[in-house]
Amino acid sequence: MSYPNLKNKHLYKSYFSAKDFIAYSKKSKDWKEFENPKIVILIYSSKLLKYILEKYKTEHIEIFGDFYLLKNMSVGIFKIDGIGAPVAVTSLEEMIALGIDTFINFGTAGGLQEKSNIGDLVLCTKAIRDEGVSHHYIKSSMYSYPTKDLTLKLEEIFNKSDIKYIKGGSWTIDTPYRETVDEINHYKDLGILTVEMEASALFSVCQLRKINIASCFVISDSLVDLEWNPQFGSEVLVNSLKNVLDTIIKME
Repeated sequence: MSYPNLKNKHLYKSYFSAKDFIAYSKKSKDWKEFENPKIVILIYSSKLLKYILEKYKTEHIEIFGDFYLLKNMSVGIFKIDGIGAPVAVTSLEEMIALGIDTFINFGTAGGLQEKSNIGDLVLCTKAIRDEGVSHHYIKSSMYSYPTKDLTLKLEEIFNKSDIKYIKGGSWTIDTPYRETVDEINHYKDLGILTVEMEASALFSVCQLRKINIASCFVISDSLVDLEWNPQFGSEVLVNSLKNVLDTIIKME
């Protein structure tokens, strides 16, 4: 049996779309029009959002939860309400339906390689599609990819800002408690740098919608030597997240 169960499902038109939901929202709620930012940064950390709200002047777009426009800048910050491909893609689709066409996906990831340490920045060049969402959008394949030009632009601003980073692939998986030793060793041997839960699905949606996206992660935990080393609250991680986010914001 193929996946999705209906063969070539990715070729069929959706019955209901994010545009339908936006149209419904505009009719049923007190909708305040706003000028779309040139770029929206997708984040997952409540602490990082708090940092943004304390450092920058923002305007809250109430109808979309944690969606903020940075005043006097062409940048939006959208804090995803949860983790994983389904929730991230739902938010992304709604942003796209508003007419936003450029996104940076920025979060944390587990490190798979000995050369990476907690707090290191990884610029994602491809993502293994080991989640279910992307296969409903585009034809099944091993990898999905970010937008080349936007990824290059992100790389250039990291270089200009003297921020160290490594480039490479990520393993996107829906089930963090089913990451097996055999899989970890397999992807390590392929040179994959990180494991996370959203990138491959976000890339696939943007490929279908012809939207720009790039993605980068800060290493928050390590799976090197098959010993899990979580450092989610470490100072080095928090400082790296803040520094990188401040730099991405300058991309406008």
